[in-house]
Amino acid sequence: MLPEYQEVAVMAAATLSVQRALSKGISPSLVVILGATGTGKSKLAIEIGKRLQGEIISADSMQVYKGLNIITNKVTEEEQAQCPHHMISFVDPLVSGYTVVDFRNKALSLIEDMHHRKKLPIIVGGTNYYIESILWKILIDSGQGSDTDSEAPPLSDSKAELEKLGGPELHRRLMEVDPDMAAVLHPNDARKIARSLQVYMNSGVPHSRLLEKQRGQDGGDCLGGPLRFRDPCVFWLHSDMDALDERLDKRVDEMLSLGLIDELKDFHQRFNEKKIKESSQDYQHGIFQSIGFKEFHEYLTASQDISQEEHEKLKIKGIESLKQVTRRYARKQNKWVRNRFLKRPASNVPPVYGLDVTDVTNWETTVLTPALEILECLQKGEQPSVQPIRVDGVETRNKRRHHMCELCDKVIIGDLEWTAHQKSKNHLYQVRKRRKTEQVTDQSQDIKPTKPENVSDSQVPVL
Repeated sequence: MLPEYQEVAVMAAATLSVQRALSKGISPSLVVILGATGTGKSKLAIEIGKRLQGEIISADSMQVYKGLNIITNKVTEEEQAQCPHHMISFVDPLVSGYTVVDFRNKALSLIEDMHHRKKLPIIVGGTNYYIESILWKILIDSGQGSDTDSEAPPLSDSKAELEKLGGPELHRRLMEVDPDMAAVLHPNDARKIARSLQVYMNSGVPHSRLLEKQRGQDGGDCLGGPLRFRDPCVFWLHSDMDALDERLDKRVDEMLSLGLIDELKDFHQRFNEKKIKESSQDYQHGIFQSIGFKEFHEYLTASQDISQEEHEKLKIKGIESLKQVTRRYARKQNKWVRNRFLKRPASNVPPVYGLDVTDVTNWETTVLTPALEILECLQKGEQPSVQPIRVDGVETRNKRRHHMCELCDKVIIGDLEWTAHQKSKNHLYQVRKRRKTEQVTDQSQDIKPTKPENVSDSQVPVL
C-alpha cells in the first residue's frame, strides 16, 4: 500500500491526465457504473464527476418520479450540488405511461449536449433496460420500427389497455400475427406480449422481423444492435454477498431512521388511497411498483380498528419483507451483469472493469484510485494494468426456445431455464410420481387369471 501522500499524488496525476484528454474529445465517450443496489455506485459517480468535469445521468426507473426519495434511495440535495445530476424527480408520480423509450430519447439528448460542452457523461443506476437502451441500439419505437438517434415518437398509450386482456389472450393474438415472437415469450408475461403486439400495430411489421433486422446490423449480435458510443468505460462494483446482505439490512434501518414510515404514509394518503377506493390501485406500473412501497401495503391499508400491537406487527412484517426483496433484487442485478456483459461472447460488448467493494474501509485506495487509473489508460489508448472481467469457458448463449413440460403442465422459455427446471424439486417429484404410476400399471397388466392344472380351456367357465 502506498503512503497517503503518494496516493494523493497518483490520484491527482490521473485526474489531470483524463481532464486534458476529455478537453480534446478523446475517449472514453462515456462512463457506465454498474452494480447491485447498495454497492456505492452513486458515490463513485460523484467522485469521478467532481474530478473529471463529469455530469451524471441517473438510469433508475423509479428515481425519475417525484416523491418517495428515501425508499428509492435518491441522492440528497447536498450530493447533487457536488456534481450536476440529470433524470431525477421530474415525472409526476401519477403518470404510469413513462417508458424506457422516453428515458432513452431524453438521455441521448443530454449525452449529445455534454459531448458538445466537453463534459464526461456518467451513467449510473440499477435499471437494466435503461442502461441497455443507452449502450446499444436495441429499442424499436418508430413507425418503420427502426431504432435511430432521432426523437422518434413513443409507442401509443394502448399498451396498458392491452395488458388488461391478460397474458393468455394476448399470447393467442400474438401467435396469429407473429408466431416467432410468441414462441419466445411466456404466455403469462402480459407486459412483453403487449409490447410486441403494439410494435406490430404501429409498424405493420412483426416484432421478430424487426429485431432480426436490427441484429443483422454491422456490430449487432444475437441480443441486439451495435453499440451507440465508441469505447465506453464500464465499471462493475461487486461485493461478497454476505457482506452486501449485511450492508443492505443496515441501509433499510437507516431509511427507517430518516423517516421512511412517514414518507410512505404521506405518499399513500396523497396518491394511493383514492386509487384503492376506486379499485384502480396497481403495483405493476409507475412509481407504485417501487421496491418498498408495495411491501407495506397491508400496513398502509390496515383498518384503524385493529389494535396497536397488530398494527406494529404489520409494520415489522413490511420491514422484513423490504429487506428480503432488496437482497433478492441485488442478486438479480448481479445476474444481469454476468449474463449481459461477462458471459456474452460478442464484439459489441464493451470490456467491464471490476471494482471490489466488499471492504470499504479504504475506499479511495481500492475503488476510486483504480477507477481513475483505468480511465487515464483508456484515454491514452493504453491497456490498463487491471484486466477486464470475463467468464472463462463461455461458448454459447442461452437460446430463448419454447419448452413445454407435460408433467408439470408448465411453459418454460429458454434452454438454460429448461435445464434448470428439469433439475428442480417439483419436476423431479412429478417424474417419480409418474414412474410409480407406470410401475403399478405394469404390475396390474402382468397379473393374469390362472386355471387349475389338468383343466382344459373348455372347462373354464366364461365370466
